[in-house]
Amino acid sequence: MDEGSPVPAHGRARHLLGRVTAGIPADENPVTHVADQPARFARTAEWPSWAAPEVVEALRASGVHEPWEHQVEAATLAHGGQHVVVSTGTASGKSLAYQLPVLTSLAEDGKACALYLSPTKALGADQLRSVSSLDLRDVRAAAYDGDTAMAERDWVRAHGRWVFTNPDMLHFGILGAHARWARFFRRLAYVVVDECHGYRGVFGSHVALLLRRLQRVAKRYGSSPVFVLASATTAGPAEFASRLTGVGCAAVQDDASPRAARTVALWEPPLLDSLSGEHGAPVRRSAGAEAARILAELVIEGARSLAFVRSRHGAELTSLGARRILSEVDSELPGLVAAYRAGYLPEERRALEKALLSGKLLGVATTNALELGVDIAGLDAVVLAGYPGTLASFWQQAGRAGRSGDEALVLFVARDDPLDTYLVHHPAAILDRPVETAVLDPGNPYVLAPQLACAAAELPLTVSELDAFGGEAAKAVLDGLVADGVLRRRASGWYWTARERPHGEVDIRGSGGEQIAVVESETSRMLGTVSPGSACTAVHPGAVYLHQGSSYVVDELDLDGGLALVHAEDPDWNTSPREVVDISVLSTLRREDFGGVTVCLGEVAVTEQVVGYLRRLPSGAILDQVPLDLPEQVLRTRAVWYTISDELLSGTGESGRTPGGAGLDPARVPGALHAAEHAAIGLLPLFATCDRWDIGGVSTALHSDTGEATVFVHDGHPGGAGFADRGFAALVPWLAATREAIVSCECPAGCPSCVQSPKCGNGNDPLDKAGAVAVLDAVLGALRRHGGRPGHSGGH
Repeated sequence: MDEGSPVPAHGRARHLLGRVTAGIPADENPVTHVADQPARFARTAEWPSWAAPEVVEALRASGVHEPWEHQVEAATLAHGGQHVVVSTGTASGKSLAYQLPVLTSLAEDGKACALYLSPTKALGADQLRSVSSLDLRDVRAAAYDGDTAMAERDWVRAHGRWVFTNPDMLHFGILGAHARWARFFRRLAYVVVDECHGYRGVFGSHVALLLRRLQRVAKRYGSSPVFVLASATTAGPAEFASRLTGVGCAAVQDDASPRAARTVALWEPPLLDSLSGEHGAPVRRSAGAEAARILAELVIEGARSLAFVRSRHGAELTSLGARRILSEVDSELPGLVAAYRAGYLPEERRALEKALLSGKLLGVATTNALELGVDIAGLDAVVLAGYPGTLASFWQQAGRAGRSGDEALVLFVARDDPLDTYLVHHPAAILDRPVETAVLDPGNPYVLAPQLACAAAELPLTVSELDAFGGEAAKAVLDGLVADGVLRRRASGWYWTARERPHGEVDIRGSGGEQIAVVESETSRMLGTVSPGSACTAVHPGAVYLHQGSSYVVDELDLDGGLALVHAEDPDWNTSPREVVDISVLSTLRREDFGGVTVCLGEVAVTEQVVGYLRRLPSGAILDQVPLDLPEQVLRTRAVWYTISDELLSGTGESGRTPGGAGLDPARVPGALHAAEHAAIGLLPLFATCDRWDIGGVSTALHSDTGEATVFVHDGHPGGAGFADRGFAALVPWLAATREAIVSCECPAGCPSCVQSPKCGNGNDPLDKAGAVAVLDAVLGALRRHGGRPGHSGGH
């Protein structure tokens, strides 16, 4: 790859960095590392001879005078009938790689059709605008998603040639009613899967099976579409794309697009001298508060900026904080800042996107809803308030800066969290590490069962089709569906038995069912939605709920009715749920022994119940604890766990001192295990494509199923999402990084940067930082003494 000229002066980016650090004493500078990344020059190619002349002319008129090499390479492979994935950086023109072959096909064959899939409606709408603006004759590109009016849906089915949709609508509205789409499927030439790196975990597993269902239906009508996938840079893109689609894909990875010079700065918020957190632990200023101040400074400087914040609640608070700061400077400045997140109503999202594209908004605090989505040009700066969970997402968000060709600033602000703290002090883990491979498991029985039921309801399943769905694993799931009376087995295959199709009961996003609507009691206005899995913690009675900068308090949560009723109130306290968690081992799939330490991978049942909530003042002081009576929630999933013998924990066996023992007295063991569990959850995203909210953990000094002290880390999705498997396969480097994160933290007895967890249902009690290091030393010592490398022969 041509990296172009030497590192430029980075004047604009360095000026912006100077602006946001102005006034901070040198000995309190929060910037831990700065890296200047050089510009990269473009490598162009000739327009391919097979491309339709009118398509080339339209693309030239839109401003694409010469395509880049990787665009032509990918487009030519697709035109030749090869399934292909183009895996290059943000703003590298991946859309042209599929527009060129698709539009040429539509131009040369008046009946050909194409399907475009994206993980978000915003991205689909943006790509539809891009294609429509080319003003090519008879392309008939149209959206078919949840925002499409019923009358328009009829037109799209009857006349649309390039249909822009998302996996949800493909599942509910297209495959489930394929007979009404017979014209479209008969002529389906291409399927475009955009931003495919976003299809990971349970959602990715559902989409993988959804794409196999799509191919069956297309085959039924006589077509065999070519798949063209677009991805951010990712490890093993050909293998991942093939696993996602079920067909062999070639990869195009050599990015020939130009890239603006950018400055990447890592930022650790300062400790707050006047405030201590739970159990007296030191507390850092929050990443959201830092991002609000940085965003305000950037807006004052006239810099177009995005601040990516990890949660919906956080995006609202960051936007509010920036507006508050700006109001003290100039009364007109707060109007230049807004929040953007999922859960807004469609008309709110569209208005914000329009304001952002037009430049009416200078600063936007957003969740990852804008990581994909609208093609925003000309951003001067991107602030990442917290690590987004994967390097693929980190660079996707960072790539939003400098898209107009000017140099840009990328600021990563660490949260008070073990992984973030580790990364700002180990810059190579961000800047020099290859991007991860996305994890998905189409063989997850909790995903396979509903998908096979849908497939059978669309067209009877035959034995010859089972290999595409996992072979023997699919056969076992089908046998279970037959035993439950869901399907009927006949000599010719498996048949759906009910009148109603199963599609409406299947939650492909893995959120656990229908969304919970948040409604204002007095006006009946719907404010937004939350997933059922997070309802008990996010909108329990008494919880504080934020929407568009306004504060509400929850009056009632009706889980059966899918409704949370709220009233407007701005209390001077916030809420945090308390819960109890239990875990039981259902089956052990892998077990390896290392002399006092046993490492396992298996299936578990996790029982959680929110039993109350704390009301806290902004200072962190606790006002009171309010009890709640909410139902238990049981999650059957996969976990990795290790057990430690009493001898190794105490450091004394029958013959005296145990080599490498932890040397802990029994009273310290629960806190040591609990702290080790928290830190391990925080560091697993370094080794699996997840974030800490995708996983959970339980630790106990004596577990009834293992008979020993045990630390569990489990996937947070039914059936698992592949994260525990990745942890099992990388146990030694994972636990070694966990130990280093704890040891290198400057706090005396444990804090959110090392062993405290923001989602601990026990209020981070008990925790023993030094004990956690002793436990990890003992475990790693046992593994290394016995040449241990769990999972070396397996794991995804």
